[in-house]
Amino acid sequence: QVQLVESGGGLVQAGGSLSLSCAASGSIFSINVMAWYRQTPGEQRELVAVVGSGGNTAYADSVKDRFTASRDNAKNTVYLQMNSLKPEDTAVYYCNYMALGVNYWGQGTQVTVSS
Repeated sequence: QVQLVESGGGLVQAGGSLSLSCAASGSIFSINVMAWYRQTPGEQRELVAVVGSGGNTAYADSVKDRFTASRDNAKNTVYLQMNSLKPEDTAVYYCNYMALGVNYWGQGTQVTVSS
């Protein structure tokens, strides 16, 4: 079992910045992928950013050049720095851990961007 605890999020004005973090604990495999997803009411959960255990990253087009994902393997923690936030970035953001074909999810944290 893997537990994911997210922190950060909140309310920010458009153009502002927020930072999210997600700490993983439990049976952590050294080779894994951690990711950030987001979801708005009535919509499917969408992938925002992925960070491999080697630090390689990939982003959704909608956040590229504004969001930066990173991780600290020593702390089993993944981060999401969100800059130049837009009202359409408003969503519940979820942390995801995947290893050996098994997925775990965090509880989600609300990000609200006011116009």
